[in-house]
Amino acid sequence: MDPNTSGLVQKLAEAGQSHLLQFWKELSPKDQQDLFHELQGVDFQEINGFFKNAMETSSSTRHEKMDGRMEPVPREVLGSVTRDRGSLKDWEVKGLDCISQSKVAVLLLAGGQGTRLGVSYPKGMYDVGLPSHKTLFQIQAERILKLQQLAERKTTVKCCVPWYIMTSGRTMESTKDFFSQHNYFGLDKSNVIFFQQGMLPAMDYNGKIILESKGKLAMAPDGNGGLYRALGNQGILDDMQRRGIEFIHVYCVDNILVKVADPTFVGFCVQKGADCGAKVVEKTNPTEAVGVVCKVDGRYQVVEYSEITLATAEKRSSDGRLIFNAGNVANHFFSFSFLRDVVQKYEPQLQHHVAQKKIPYVDLQGQLIKPEKPNGIKMEKFVFDIFQFAKTFVVYEVLREDEFSPLKNADTQDGKDTPTTARHALMSLHHRWVLNAGGHFIDENGRRMPAIPRDGAAGSVTDDGNRNLKDGTDLPIKCEISPLVSYAGEGLEELVKGREFQATLMIDERGVHELVKNGV
Repeated sequence: MDPNTSGLVQKLAEAGQSHLLQFWKELSPKDQQDLFHELQGVDFQEINGFFKNAMETSSSTRHEKMDGRMEPVPREVLGSVTRDRGSLKDWEVKGLDCISQSKVAVLLLAGGQGTRLGVSYPKGMYDVGLPSHKTLFQIQAERILKLQQLAERKTTVKCCVPWYIMTSGRTMESTKDFFSQHNYFGLDKSNVIFFQQGMLPAMDYNGKIILESKGKLAMAPDGNGGLYRALGNQGILDDMQRRGIEFIHVYCVDNILVKVADPTFVGFCVQKGADCGAKVVEKTNPTEAVGVVCKVDGRYQVVEYSEITLATAEKRSSDGRLIFNAGNVANHFFSFSFLRDVVQKYEPQLQHHVAQKKIPYVDLQGQLIKPEKPNGIKMEKFVFDIFQFAKTFVVYEVLREDEFSPLKNADTQDGKDTPTTARHALMSLHHRWVLNAGGHFIDENGRRMPAIPRDGAAGSVTDDGNRNLKDGTDLPIKCEISPLVSYAGEGLEELVKGREFQATLMIDERGVHELVKNGV
């Protein structure tokens, strides 16, 4: 383990990273062993190449706006829950057919910790305060269980939707332990597969790897686009192939409304012969800091809000909608053959994006410094970087209030993307399900609560003729429906039609419950 005789000193010198051993003699034998193994696992020439390319790409694109090179998504590749009502049932049937044949897998991006939520554990373990106190992981697991049941009911053949969960080094053990403690939420343990995204060292602006302590490199996950390298390195593609998987739904853990393996989205993509698809929500506010799916120089990609001018962001078409309105929500479809090509052919072509960060480091005296302004970079790839390689790319537009409410920030007054907004979004959706199924809510005096049609061009009438309703109050009525009872609002009529309920209403596999406390 001598860094001299092992060739490590020479390797570091050639890469210009000799400073990583500057505190070697001060370390305990255990810390020396840990650092030695960590350094042996790093390909310094590769890391230096990543840094050089990332900085060159970053400086060449930093001041260049995309406006002149952008085109909106053409109508012929766009499917929409509001504009294609007549096709939704066909797409759903197609998707359920694929699911029933065990051809569909789900891939969850779950590497993030809940740091901005004020917790140190993985985001998927967070409880937003629903009446049931279910975590994001449990809600998503139960949606998979219900979907398997719906698909089996169509064909009477037992099927399986394997769940691949990508964690980071910091979340792997706690995530696995959490699933184990909760018995995999009723899923078969052999169909829940954990794997880990890669880590890359953080670097200062001169390309020197930063030490976060005397014997430890500052490491960071390589972005959700690190998915593709991990799929190859960790045998996940091989596992998918062995299972006969043909289609994969990829999504982020923090969206409480996510329709996991959404059969309508899957069916739409399969019927269109797509190798890659993106689910989007309509962007209505030009300054909303969300990337948009569009074409750049004839190829599909996500353009971040910061990459275009306000004038372009504000452009509207004759119907009043924003021209660049396909808001990216990290919710994607891939064919297995395309994913395999990405891993084997295209991944090395992806450039790292540069994120400037405040990275704690040890100075020359070995003192830990917590900088007040960015002092280095973390390098990341993004999951959507591979859109450009798709031969048949499609976009599927859904309603934000039905499918997108991310959990990113701790609760604050009027906060955005908080536990409160996520909880309200789910309860509001479930309230609408009850109203659409013919149920009613009453207040403490027995009067029916007002209900109003859903806003906007969502066209207030569903394809089966029902009014699409939501509550007439600012705050949602407390109402929670277990995914084990209904995946997307189906099958509720026999439970609620013609009945009146007081909040809090809970519908789960044990039945319908009103949790009324002291008449409140």
